[in-house]
Amino acid sequence: MQNRVLNVGSRFPEFEKLATVSLEKGKEFETVTNTDHQKEDQWMVMFWWPKDFTFVCPTEIAEFNNNFDEFRDRDTVLVGASTDSEFVHLAWRKDHEDLRGLKFPMIADTNKSLASELGILEEKEGVAYRATFIVDPQGIIRWVSVNDLNVGRNVEEVIRVLDGLQTDELCPCNWQKGEETLQPA
Repeated sequence: MQNRVLNVGSRFPEFEKLATVSLEKGKEFETVTNTDHQKEDQWMVMFWWPKDFTFVCPTEIAEFNNNFDEFRDRDTVLVGASTDSEFVHLAWRKDHEDLRGLKFPMIADTNKSLASELGILEEKEGVAYRATFIVDPQGIIRWVSVNDLNVGRNVEEVIRVLDGLQTDELCPCNWQKGEETLQPA
């Protein structure tokens, strides 16, 4: 039985997960929760990838990291996640040059409970789809995008949608930050 993906307007599930946050000895892991971003009245972008030590995933993770300041400038906490363990995340970060300097946590959903609750667990492989959730400061999902396992996402589009959501205005097709929004007649 396939889970349904949590959609726009749903409350983001409660979670408390161990995450890889550093390569520094003794400071590698921290607990991350669903309410961490709410304490600072911030948005959250959580993006999922299927597996560590693969090919498409590090391109996405590195691109999110390259845009870390763009998210921070928008009062948005960036969080990555997969069903791999915190130890696998740490080993991958140490092994892959593009992942050594990550500025955001890599959540380890080893029991697959959060991926399952979000409805993004691919049943045959038992891994998460490439899913992205934009969550507002009240913990409500405002945007969801799910890609097939083989296709990487567009980080610029995530930022564009975040910008649009944060205007709380009507944004036309292909709208970019700084452009006029629509005004109802």
